Amino acid sequence: MNQLLSIFKQKFAASPAFLTRAPGRVNLLGEHVDYNDGAVLPAAIDREIHLAAASAPEEVVSLHALDLEESVSFSLDHLNEKKDLEGNDLPAWALYPAGVAWALKDAGFKVTGMRAVYSSDVPIGAGLSSSAAVEVAFAVTWQALARWKADRMTIARLCQRAENAYVGVNSGLMDQFASAHGVEGHALYFDTRSLEWRPVPLPAGTAIVIADSGVRRSLTTSAYNDRRQACEEAVRELQKFMPGIHSLRDVSPTELAAYSEYLSPIVERRAEHVIKEIARVESAVSALHRNDKRAFGALMFAGHASLRNLYEVSTPELDVLVEVARRLPGCVGARLTGAGFGGCTVNLVEAAQSEEFIEGLKAGYQQETGRQAQVYLCRASQGATVEKLSLRF
Repeated sequence: MNQLLSIFKQKFAASPAFLTRAPGRVNLLGEHVDYNDGAVLPAAIDREIHLAAASAPEEVVSLHALDLEESVSFSLDHLNEKKDLEGNDLPAWALYPAGVAWALKDAGFKVTGMRAVYSSDVPIGAGLSSSAAVEVAFAVTWQALARWKADRMTIARLCQRAENAYVGVNSGLMDQFASAHGVEGHALYFDTRSLEWRPVPLPAGTAIVIADSGVRRSLTTSAYNDRRQACEEAVRELQKFMPGIHSLRDVSPTELAAYSEYLSPIVERRAEHVIKEIARVESAVSALHRNDKRAFGALMFAGHASLRNLYEVSTPELDVLVEVARRLPGCVGARLTGAGFGGCTVNLVEAAQSEEFIEGLKAGYQQETGRQAQVYLCRASQGATVEKLSLRF
């Protein structure tokens, strides 16, 4: 943190007015259902974006990404052009804060010039929502700088719009929601249709362990959008027999079985994953409320098998991580987390055995793949916060 403040002073010859943190998230269950109106079960985690910022008198945003050692400045008056002040295309990392500024302005919120330095310990491309954390961090910072009021759901939805319409990634709302709404020690049950949510306590005596496979992916170039289109096709075909449905959320496993012969094999597999995954989330919440770790863990393993076999978004490396975890003492459940095509697995582990589990997972993964996994012991954390620093300087 001190480094962030020091770099800000070096770059801008001034002190920042605000210090913002916004967490990444891990999804415990409910993968690829948020854009199908299903309920999801993420948790904000203590891997975070930290941002030092102050307003600027001109309509210019000047950013320094500390981890990349890159800087860029762009005008708030020409956001649609996606260019820096020299007329060059904005680098990919700068599209996220620029997109937030664009979405906020388009919604009628005041967006001031800004000077900012930020850093992150959320692994990029690992399925832990580094992009959503950046978006939420900048949104709540602009809220503090310009002193306007909006609830956290409004902010999350505007950040989602930035990612969808400006960056070009067809993501659902879960990532931004979790970064904005996290509750320490809890998962978040989030109904993506009604936007109702509630915290759900994680099992006593357990820890969250995230294992990064080291395989990176880009959502914009992966088959993510293909999966989403398959779900939409399934709804269109099923509406011929069930005209009242609006999304796969409205289809039960029994109804899918009744009409699956009218779907292409690939579309049927995608729909089966989504429909059964939505049911798994509801079962998982019930298990958590009765502190049934074993049932919750079984649902995690079943979710991974479905993502591997039906949605086909796993990789050999992710499969190895899950299978190694399954054999280790203390493992309650394991599955890939995030969109897939690389990234991380999430493991629910007995806290007393977490250190031995981490060492065993690293060793087993390296033995079977020749790769080294970065493994993080995490806790469910609070959502984004903004601290006013003016009194400290």
